[in-house]
Amino acid sequence: MSDRSVGRRRPVGRHGWWAAVCAGLTLALGVGQGTAAAAGAPAPPVPHGKILTAPLGAVGSLLHPDAPPPGADDWSCKPTPEHPRPVVLLHGTFVNAYADWALTAPYLKQAGYCVFAPNYGGPPGSPVKATAHIPDSARQVADYVDRVLKATGAHQVDLVGHSQGGGVLPRWYLRFDGGTDPAHPDRNKVHSLIGLAPSNHGTTASGLGTLTTELGLNPTVSAVAGQAYSDQMAGSEVNTTLDRDGDTQPGVAYTVIATRYDEVVTPYPHQYLTAGPDASVRNILIQEVCPRDTSEHLSMAFDSNALQLVTNALDPAHARPVQCGLSLPVLGG
Repeated sequence: MSDRSVGRRRPVGRHGWWAAVCAGLTLALGVGQGTAAAAGAPAPPVPHGKILTAPLGAVGSLLHPDAPPPGADDWSCKPTPEHPRPVVLLHGTFVNAYADWALTAPYLKQAGYCVFAPNYGGPPGSPVKATAHIPDSARQVADYVDRVLKATGAHQVDLVGHSQGGGVLPRWYLRFDGGTDPAHPDRNKVHSLIGLAPSNHGTTASGLGTLTTELGLNPTVSAVAGQAYSDQMAGSEVNTTLDRDGDTQPGVAYTVIATRYDEVVTPYPHQYLTAGPDASVRNILIQEVCPRDTSEHLSMAFDSNALQLVTNALDPAHARPVQCGLSLPVLGG
C-alpha cells in the first residue's frame, strides 16, 4: 500500500559538494568507524549535533575521490541473523561515496550492518561522479551489487540512496538491469529501496531545469555537467521510459524521505512514489516527523533525524520513535 505525505521544493545535483564538505566533520566529531555491534546489543547513540561531518567528508573526498567512506567496503563482512542483508549506499549527482556517506556509513557499521558504498558514473580520480547517462550508471550498480552478494553470501541487499542514488538510478536498475525478477519476486536481488530526497520523477530544479528544457539547452548543459543532468529533468526520456509501467517493482519495499525545503528536486512531491502490485511504499515528509527540521536537499544525507528513519526502514520490526534534533540547511546535524 502507499502512504503519501505532502509538502514543498528542490533542484538536481549540487547537493553533493556541500554534503561532501560537510561529510567528514561529523566523523571527526565522534561518529568513528567502529566495529559491528554485538548480537542483541543496543543501537549506537543517535549522532545528533555532528554538523561538521559534511565539510570534512567533502574535504576527504577531494583527497581520496575513489575511497569508500569510513565503515564501508569491508569485503570480509558477513551478515548476521539480526541484519541479514548488506546495505549498499548510493551517492548523489556531482559527488562521490566518501563525500555523501561520512555520517551514514560508520553509523550503520556500528549498528551491525555490512555496509558497501560504490562510486559510479564518473572517471577514476575525479571527485565529481554520478554524472554519466543513468542507464550506464545503473549497469555499474548492477555489477557492484552482484559482487556484494557473492562476497557476503547474502540473498538480497537493501539500497539506501541520496538524490539520484535514491531515485531514478536505483529504480532503473531494479526495472531494467536485474535488480528484481517480477515473475518471481522471491528471487529479487533487492529487498528495499530507501531514498533521501530522491529524484524519482524528474525535477524543475527550482525553475532552472524548466528554463533549460524550454530553451532546448539541456544537451548543452549536459555537455558540461554530464548527461545525468538532462536525465533527471522532468519529462526526460529516462523518466518517461521508467515511469511508463508504474513506480515500483513487485516484492520491493520503498521508503521516500523528503524535505519541504528541497531546492534541487522540485517540486518535492515529485519524489513520492505510488505502490504497484506486490510492492509497498511509505512516503515521509521529514517536517511531519520533526517539525523544526530545516534540512534541504544537500543536508539530507547528514540529517540524524532522517538517519533514524533510515534505520527504522531497514529494520521495521525494531523501529524506534525518532528523537528529533537540530538539523540545519547544508550542514545537517
